Parts: sequence; structure tokens; C-alpha cells
Amino acid sequence: MVRVTLPYHLQNLARTGPEVQLAVAAPVTAARILDALEAAYPMLRGTIREHGGGPRRAYLRFFACQEDISHQPLDAPLPAAVAAGEEPFMVVGAIAGG
Repeated sequence: MVRVTLPYHLQNLARTGPEVQLAVAAPVTAARILDALEAAYPMLRGTIREHGGGPRRAYLRFFACQEDISHQPLDAPLPAAVAAGEEPFMVVGAIAGG
């Protein structure tokens, strides 16, 4: 099971806690995790990436093993620790303002 952490606004929308566990087929990629997340929580469709599996939305970042992977291809394999559920795949909301 892959562990996914969500920012508060997405937790609230999905009516879940800060971390969810999902079954994701190998090879584990960000795209496959997001597909599984949107299948389990349909209300999140279009909130993390554009509708229809498009690019990541602005003001959201993806982290794996404490590394920002936001600009890597969504179909790139993630580290083994994420695939094994030892480390979470993190969806982090950016903070902006002035």
C-alpha cells in the first residue's frame, strides 16, 4: 500500500485524515498514485491536476523521500521506499501572499 499525505484543504474536501493508503500497481508513479487517489476520492478530480489527468495544478507540490518531484514527469517511477509504503508520497499546498 502506498501512503499519500494531503494538505488540509484536500483532506476537508475528501472528508479524510491527513494520510490515506492506496493500492497502486507497479511501477509506482505519481500518475498512478493520482489515478488511484481520484478513483477512491472522486471529489478530488480536478483539484490536484487538471481534469482528465492533465498537469499538476499551480500551488501544489509533490514530494517523495523529502525531495521535490513536482517538475519530474508524472510517469517517472518513484523511489522504492514510496512504492513499499515506507515513505509517503506528499501532496503539499504552497503558501503565497504578499
